[in-house]
Amino acid sequence: MLTEVADAVRLQEGPPGVRSVLRALRRLAPASTKDLSRATGLPVPIVAALGNELRRRGLVTKERPSRLTEAGSDLVAELGMDLTLDATCDTCDGRELVIPDVLDEAVRRLRALMESGPAADMAIDQSHCTAETKVRRVLALLTAGALPGGSLLLIGDDDLVSLAVAVVGDVLGGPIVERVTVVDISSEILDYIQKVSAGLGTRVETVQHDLRLPLPAELHGQHDVAMTDPPYTPEGARLFLSRAVEGLRAGPAHSVFFSFGGKSPDEMLEVQREIMGLGLVTNGYIRNFNEYEGSGILGGVGFFQHLLTTTSTAPSHKGEFSGPLYTGDKRTRQREYTCVACEARVRVGPGARWTSVAALREDGCPTCGKGPFRPGRLVPAEDPTPPTPTEQSPTPAPASAPASAPAQKAPAAAVSPAPRTHGWHRPADAERAALAERARPYVTRQADERDLPAIGRFEAEIARVSFGEDAIDDPERWAARLGRAMEKSKEGMIVAHGPGEEPVGWCWVSINQNAMTGDRYANFRSLAVSPVDNRSDVAELLLTAGLEFCLANGITEVVGRVHVGNVPMRTVYRKFGFDPTSLSMKLFLPEEER
Repeated sequence: MLTEVADAVRLQEGPPGVRSVLRALRRLAPASTKDLSRATGLPVPIVAALGNELRRRGLVTKERPSRLTEAGSDLVAELGMDLTLDATCDTCDGRELVIPDVLDEAVRRLRALMESGPAADMAIDQSHCTAETKVRRVLALLTAGALPGGSLLLIGDDDLVSLAVAVVGDVLGGPIVERVTVVDISSEILDYIQKVSAGLGTRVETVQHDLRLPLPAELHGQHDVAMTDPPYTPEGARLFLSRAVEGLRAGPAHSVFFSFGGKSPDEMLEVQREIMGLGLVTNGYIRNFNEYEGSGILGGVGFFQHLLTTTSTAPSHKGEFSGPLYTGDKRTRQREYTCVACEARVRVGPGARWTSVAALREDGCPTCGKGPFRPGRLVPAEDPTPPTPTEQSPTPAPASAPASAPAQKAPAAAVSPAPRTHGWHRPADAERAALAERARPYVTRQADERDLPAIGRFEAEIARVSFGEDAIDDPERWAARLGRAMEKSKEGMIVAHGPGEEPVGWCWVSINQNAMTGDRYANFRSLAVSPVDNRSDVAELLLTAGLEFCLANGITEVVGRVHVGNVPMRTVYRKFGFDPTSLSMKLFLPEEER
C-alpha cells in the first residue's frame, strides 16, 4: 500500500515519505495540509496529493482538518508508528531561538517597513520572510558571536535583513555592527534600504550588481561574516555561497549563514556537495527556522544553516555564470494537473498558459473556475498531445464581426475606455451546493449586534494588514463604529459561523449612489476570515453571498478598494473577476518645509 501511494503521486521519497505523512497525521491530528508539509518537509502539493490517495483508500477522513480513520489508525499500529511522543520545545517551537520582549518593538517596526517596501518578484525566487524571521536571523548572528562588531556581507537582500540589523540596533540603543554591505541586482530594493537606513544609525552600504558576475574587486576579502538566501536551486546555492566566500576575509572560522527551502533527498545531496566543494563545514542546522509570506508550495518555511570556513575554503565559481539559476529557468517540462472539481486536465510549465501551479490556482480551473488541482504526469513542453480544449483555445471573434476582419488601430492620441466585462455570474445551483459543502461546517447569515465583538476584531486586523503602525487597531473602537452603522442598516452585513460558535468570517457590502450620475453601485467594504482549515472556501462563500446581495438589489457595479500591500485580498478580488480601474498614490512632504 505504501508503495502504491508513493507511485501514484510519483513521490521521490517513496514509501518512507508516505510513512512520514502517516506519522505526522498520527501526531498532529487534526492537521491541515500546510501543517503536514511543515512537519514532513514535503511540498504542499505533494502532501495534498498523498492525502487524496490515502482518502481513496479509506485511511484518512474526508472532513478537514484531516484525521486518520479507524482503518488508518489500524494501519499505523500495524506499521509500529502508534507511539505519540513529541519532544519539540513548546517555547521556541524547535527554532532554538526566542525573540525577547525587548525586541517586540523591532518586530512591529519591521512589519511596517515590509508593508511599504518593494514587492517580491516570484520570477527570481523571491518570497519575503516574516518580520519575526528577520529578527531571529539577527539573534542568530548575535548568538553565534558574529555580532556585535565586525562587518556583514549580504549576498542578496530582498528580505531586508540589513534593515533588521539596523532596527534592532536602534531599539537596543546603538549599532550592533560596524558595517553592512548589501549586494543586490534590484535598484528598487537598494534604494529602499538606503532611504530607510539613513536615519537608523547603522552604516549600510549598497552595491547594485548582477551576481552572475564575480563580486567587484573592492569587496573581495573585506568581511567577517556573510548571509544569503539564494534562489532555491542547487546552482543558485552554489553561486550565491561562492560569492559570499569571495567577500569573506581569508582563514578559518568565519561564518556564513545560509537559508534555503526543503528539497527532495537527491536535490539536497546536490546542495550539500556544493557546500563541501566550497570547503565549508556545517556548524548548525535548524529546520523550519525561516517563515515566509508566500512560498506556499514549501509550506511557507525553510531551513537555516550556519556554515564555517576552513583552511580549504575557496570560491567554486570565480568567473561569469551563464547557466540556469532560478527555479523557472530549470523547468524544461510541463506537468499535467487534474481539477478535482470537474476532472479537467490542465498543463502547467514552459509554453503553457500557466507557468506555475500557483498562477493556475489563482485563476481557477479554465473549465469550471474552481479547483483544487491534483498533480499528474510530467510531459515535455513540445509534447504534441492536445491539451484540454478550454485550456489554450483562442478567443472566438465577436458574433457581429467576421473572424477574418482586420484589427482596427485607434489614433495614437486617442485613449479609449476599456470595454466593460462581466467577470462573475451567479453560480448554478449545483455549484452553490458544492461551495456550501466545501465551507462546512460554516454557513452565512445577516450580522447583528451579538456579532460586534468578533467584527471589531476582524476590522482591527484588516486595519493592521493595510496600514501597519498607522492602523486604528482597537477592536472595541471598531465594534462601536460598526454598531452605529448597524443601527442605520444591517443589510449587506454578513457573517460566517459554525453551529453555536461566534463568527469565523465577516463581509460588508454597502449600496451607495453616485452623486453626479445618480447611478447606484455597491461598495465592497470588508472581508476577513479567521485561520480555519478551509479558510479560502469560507472567504469564497462570504464573497459569493455579498455579490448575491448586490444582484438581489439590482446592482450591476461593485467597487472594492484594497491596500497595495494586501496581497491576499487582491488575489481574492482577481479570482472573482474584479478589474483594477484606479490607483491611489501618496506623497509625504518633509515637516520642516511646511
